[in-house]
Amino acid sequence: MDAAQQEATARARELQRNWYGEPLGALFRKLIEDLGLNQARLAAVLGLSAPMLSQLMSGQRAKIGNPAVVQRVQLLQELAAQVADGSVSAAEATQRMDEIKKSQGGSVLSNTTQTTSGSGAPTVKRVVREIQSLLRSVAAAGDIIDAADSLAPTHPELAEFLRVYGAGRTSDAVAHYQSHQN
Repeated sequence: MDAAQQEATARARELQRNWYGEPLGALFRKLIEDLGLNQARLAAVLGLSAPMLSQLMSGQRAKIGNPAVVQRVQLLQELAAQVADGSVSAAEATQRMDEIKKSQGGSVLSNTTQTTSGSGAPTVKRVVREIQSLLRSVAAAGDIIDAADSLAPTHPELAEFLRVYGAGRTSDAVAHYQSHQN
């Protein structure tokens, strides 16, 4: 790989970090490990071709162009967390992955069984991820920060919201939300 390709790959991974909270290679490897998948199965569940998944993982491509695929990634992340905490069995995870594969994305702010807590309410993390997905589907993190900067003098609360939810990490946005609930 020459210097220009290395620079393009580094830039793509940085964009992925801004858009998705981490480079997609790391995110997809976690899903593969946590859910016991291989790359071909992950690509099939997400609705991507195997070459496209490989390009996203390697940084040859930066962005997932289809919002439904982004939503499936988020659903798989939540499923992996449920498998890790023991609330979902491996057999049930396989069934849910089949359901995720069939999902068309629907509304960005959907309320499916995978997005709810035991009480039936959407989890904070899921809502935060959906807000991030919506914002990041219309603008890159740098553009969101620029918008926040221009809004800050007249609308500081909105500017803070855009910085935290549009350009920040999911964990930081969840902590921000929780700190404002008390």
